[in-house]
Amino acid sequence: MEKQALDSSSTASAVAPEDAWVHTYQRLQPQWQSFSLSQQSTIPVSISRVNQVDAARLDIEISAMLKEQLVKVFSLMKPGMLFQYEPELDAFLEFLIWRFSIWVDKPTPGNGLMNLRYRDERTMELRGKVRTGLEGPGLTVAQKIWYCVATVGGQYIWARLQSFSAFRRWGDSEQRSVARRAWIMIQRIEGLYKAASFSNLLIFLFTGRYRNLIERALQARLVYGSPNMNRAVSFEYMNRQLVWNEFSEMLLLLLPLLNSSSIRNFLRPFSKNKSSSSEGDETACPICQASPTIPFLALPCEHRYCYYCLRTRCAAASSFRCIRCSEPVVAMQRHFGSVSNVVPKQ
Repeated sequence: MEKQALDSSSTASAVAPEDAWVHTYQRLQPQWQSFSLSQQSTIPVSISRVNQVDAARLDIEISAMLKEQLVKVFSLMKPGMLFQYEPELDAFLEFLIWRFSIWVDKPTPGNGLMNLRYRDERTMELRGKVRTGLEGPGLTVAQKIWYCVATVGGQYIWARLQSFSAFRRWGDSEQRSVARRAWIMIQRIEGLYKAASFSNLLIFLFTGRYRNLIERALQARLVYGSPNMNRAVSFEYMNRQLVWNEFSEMLLLLLPLLNSSSIRNFLRPFSKNKSSSSEGDETACPICQASPTIPFLALPCEHRYCYYCLRTRCAAASSFRCIRCSEPVVAMQRHFGSVSNVVPKQ
């Protein structure tokens, strides 16, 4: 009996520590995980500044293309009528882009081409560690509405205010003091906004976050929509553009240095049809292609020219050749006249 009791007690002592370790591990595991997550900081995410700037530029170009197509619709209407409502047209196009992109949780056309989307940065500050640094919810309804109010309504109101103040000439010294003060206030607000935008640009170039004041005020940050998508650049297209630009610059440099008449006369003997020029209108001057007012004949070929055309060509080139037959012109004679004017060679 004593032996069995000793065996049971030894078995209990051997099992008890193992169960205690398991229960202790299960009890402390959640606390340890929370402690380890609190010690880890958020993974820093770096978004290309070039992509963000290119996305903004693409949005501007797409808006300009839509505006151009919309203006063509009203091309047959009264001239200048659409110019009066240009701020309304710009606001309408900006509202359409906002309505079918940001409002429905989709990127704008420029952001979509650059693989970017808006993220509510306020929620990321309350979270702990994230998996890739690109997670996070999109903009809230309030952020979307304030974004529309600032980009669409703010720009429209400011454009109308500037045009109204310029039309009423608030800036003239002869206006009332109230209008003059309002004009000075508008100029100061515009200067402060430009200074703040420039400061935000410097901060954006340093940190890579919030490319304009509206995004910084709303804490709407641009992040990559897909972490596996890279920026694609077609170097073949870029090479073609560079080659064409260099070729066009070379032509612009060489064309003023070339004498077109000399080149034409040099290539005339190699042409297949040498008499093509003589098959044209024989009564017209081959230089100005008009009927000669003071007709003169080139000797010895006796082709008719205008006096001033033939005289200036002979004075400019000592070895001037007839454009019709390529023979050297040694003299010129008035048509139906007996006086001959010899052109001396220089």
